[in-house]
Amino acid sequence: MEYTDFIAGLRDRLARPLPGHNAHRLMSPIPRAGTEPGYVPPLPPRRGGVLVLFYPHNDVPYLALILRPTYDGVHSGQVSFPGGGEEEMDTDLIATALREAYEEVGIPPEEVEIIGHLSKLYIEPSNFEVYPTVGWMAQRPTFRIDPNEVARLLEVPFSAFQNPINRYEEQWTLRGRQVQVPFFKIQGQTVWGATAMILSELMAVMGEHGLQN
Repeated sequence: MEYTDFIAGLRDRLARPLPGHNAHRLMSPIPRAGTEPGYVPPLPPRRGGVLVLFYPHNDVPYLALILRPTYDGVHSGQVSFPGGGEEEMDTDLIATALREAYEEVGIPPEEVEIIGHLSKLYIEPSNFEVYPTVGWMAQRPTFRIDPNEVARLLEVPFSAFQNPINRYEEQWTLRGRQVQVPFFKIQGQTVWGATAMILSELMAVMGEHGLQN
């Protein structure tokens, strides 16, 4: 499938009802903190936006992800989409995603065409409610990495996430309890948690997993 046909198909599917939790749970840690029956966050969650950006390389759809630096925080050293917390200057969460993507990896907001959204996702360890915005560009961006925000840029063909050979599952100890964690292994990095769950919904939107949308 050519890149422009892929984007047209994605745009059409994002206009339909989203699979949401049914897709998230396929790449969700079990048990997952914050999903217990009756759970109420101790404080109102902070809202955040991430940019799921497609761009072409040799007419193949690519995604841009980032490796967070090591720091004193719950998402230290994790792979994520460019994004962050909503600020007063942001008109909406699309603006949040575009601003953060520009600050972190230099993607010009005016060159991104927004084609839809994925389901919001609550992240208990950081008490964030994340809203993924899906956009595309007609050419590969000229990335400009902020080393304070990004340890490494990962440019990944979407097909790499679709390939079962890159999917794994292990038992980890997270915050003092045993958790079964599905993840992607991409370019030597482990992609798990909210990022893997967003990717899982994206694949379901494109007709994978046998889920209806």
